[in-house]
Amino acid sequence: MKASPISISIVLVFISLSISLVRFNNSADFDSFVQCLPTHSNPFVPIADAILTPTNSSFEYIYQLRASNLRTLLSSTSRPLAIITALHPSHAQATVICAKRHGFHLRIRSGGHDYEGLSYTSDVPFVILDMFNLFSIDVDIESETAWVQTGATTGELYYRIAEKSNIHGFPSGICTTVGIGGHFSGGGYGFLMRKYGLSIDNVIDAQLIDANGRILNRESMGEDVFWAIRGGGATSFGIILSWRVKLVRVPPKVTVFIVPRTLEQGATDLVYRWQQVAPKLSKDIFIRLQLQPIKNGSNSRTVTVLFFGHYLGQTDRLIQLMNTNFPELGLQGSDCSEMSWVESTVYWAGFPKGTSIDVLLDRVRVNRLFFKSKSDYYKSLIPKQGLETLWKAMMDIEDIIVQMNPYGGRMEEISESETAFAQRGGNLFMVQYMAVWSESEGGIDVAARYVKLLRRLYRAMTPYASSNPREAFLNYRDLDVGSKESNETDFEIAKEYGTKYFKNNFIRLAGVKAMIDPENFFKNEQSIPPLPVRETH
Repeated sequence: MKASPISISIVLVFISLSISLVRFNNSADFDSFVQCLPTHSNPFVPIADAILTPTNSSFEYIYQLRASNLRTLLSSTSRPLAIITALHPSHAQATVICAKRHGFHLRIRSGGHDYEGLSYTSDVPFVILDMFNLFSIDVDIESETAWVQTGATTGELYYRIAEKSNIHGFPSGICTTVGIGGHFSGGGYGFLMRKYGLSIDNVIDAQLIDANGRILNRESMGEDVFWAIRGGGATSFGIILSWRVKLVRVPPKVTVFIVPRTLEQGATDLVYRWQQVAPKLSKDIFIRLQLQPIKNGSNSRTVTVLFFGHYLGQTDRLIQLMNTNFPELGLQGSDCSEMSWVESTVYWAGFPKGTSIDVLLDRVRVNRLFFKSKSDYYKSLIPKQGLETLWKAMMDIEDIIVQMNPYGGRMEEISESETAFAQRGGNLFMVQYMAVWSESEGGIDVAARYVKLLRRLYRAMTPYASSNPREAFLNYRDLDVGSKESNETDFEIAKEYGTKYFKNNFIRLAGVKAMIDPENFFKNEQSIPPLPVRETH
């Protein structure tokens, strides 16, 4: 039976009225939200100066400026109703209180390096709380500690430490524009991880805004919450205002090196040997592999492997250690450069040797990319046949970078339950696969092609990677490992991705969530939901 034109018209009018009503309600609620903000913030630092809406000329610029992955900024990406660029801690408190009161979804951004854009996108009406302007760093060399606000970058932290001392450093990320807030809460690793562990292994206090807008420290939040925000992704539990970290000792001079090898130069044998050696070397040595397809003549391709090394000591001793433990690499003194620890952070970030450390104060990434990333943990060697499979898949994609980061050392000594970060002993190395493309190649269709190829590579490596679950690294966020809708709470779906990120720590994390945020105000597509009562029995 066909519907009459009149009945169809009635339905269309009803839909139109419904949409208009929703828009009107959102508009009314939003006005109430904005009016709510000044009543809960410090009057001496007006929050009006921190509120950006789409009518502001700088709104789109600020929105895109701290969005690291251009793939997430395709035209279909929804925009927030407002960006609150907090200039004072009370602005963050007010945003939480008012967003909760008026029913708006909240996304928290510090550096904007969330790989899937979850810190600045949502499928439901939302507000961004941008913490980038809260970036003070207070280094106290006498106590060998520092307080670091959430909007500071890793580069700024390194720089401020170096201002006070040339024999102190901190174990953190290699990219120097990453925001401290999210980087630490997901673990935070870099070339000091084998010596000193992760960033979170050196965090001794924190300030957290909870779902009621209260500022809590380690004592007032309790040890369970303090445990959870170190590796469990703090945005499931609240908003990090600042971290207190314990500085680590470094020598006045360290040594770095890069040794390139192609497949034709025996890279397959060297990578196989690296798997055996790198996790067992002295804690002072960290050797990352960076793999990339390159042209090999006019019509053929090969894979080049860069052996990136960092040693907490000088060249002569490094050469001795490498000749004893990894002679196959053939490291020479001419491959090595000695420099201060802070200079080595600049070098590892990809800047030319001799670049001023002032570059660490550049807070926003300039060369942003379109990319899709996936991660793996390996507990046993990839056989040479498996490496050949990887080479072929990489050459099929062409525009891809694969990084292999060795475990061992301090990472073996820390229990997987000591913090929420569970990937500890038993891992040989962690891998990131990243397909990268440029804007000139096209939009959504090109992105779909690269994502498809990367997923195919990931499937090809299944026989060699960790299993039951196939583990993943939270800070290399990947919605493919499981996700829910922006405003959903589905514990079974969360358990799927939660066990991949956190292993057996997931249930405890969900229990902590039920304690500090039982109404699940802080949520995103891969957040941790409150533990249901049935799961506690």
